[in-house]
Amino acid sequence: MSEPETSGTHPSEPRPVRLRDALLRARIEAADRTGVVVDLRDAEVARLEILNDALDPLFAQVPEQIDLFDRGISQGDTPRLWIDVVAHIVMGRDKRMYRFVQDTRFGRIVLAESHDTAVIVEAVTDYVARRMIEREHAMVVLPEPKPAAAEPPRRSRVWPFVFGFILGAAALFGIAVLAALRSW
Repeated sequence: MSEPETSGTHPSEPRPVRLRDALLRARIEAADRTGVVVDLRDAEVARLEILNDALDPLFAQVPEQIDLFDRGISQGDTPRLWIDVVAHIVMGRDKRMYRFVQDTRFGRIVLAESHDTAVIVEAVTDYVARRMIEREHAMVVLPEPKPAAAEPPRRSRVWPFVFGFILGAAALFGIAVLAALRSW
């Protein structure tokens, strides 16, 4: 019928169709402006909120009975977007790079690092899938192993030797006694 209206500033750009997309762009622009200004911490939180919104479709697909993930933004000295107890996303030194890290018993490891939210969303998606598979493996009840048939107890090889020695000695003694009686 008719083409969508264009915005006044750039006639070639179509006007945003969805309010959510427009809000996302406005948040990114605000975060970019604030990243340059004095309040870097608010810019970090704003960028983490943008990423948190980008992760909504992923966590909407996680079944309700799986309670591995506790996503939320912590407002400490270093703002973090927590995925679960051991993995979180923190902003890099330039306050524009996302760094997806996991705490292990050997220290913290970086799972992904990028300026692009799509790359981090993909890394978080892979992480969530791996954690769900680990949970499935942990929840599987393995059948109890059947006890092995008890082997008969091993007999000592000394007693047959001693018994054979005594039997042989008795036989020789008996033959000697018989030979002695005949010779008389």
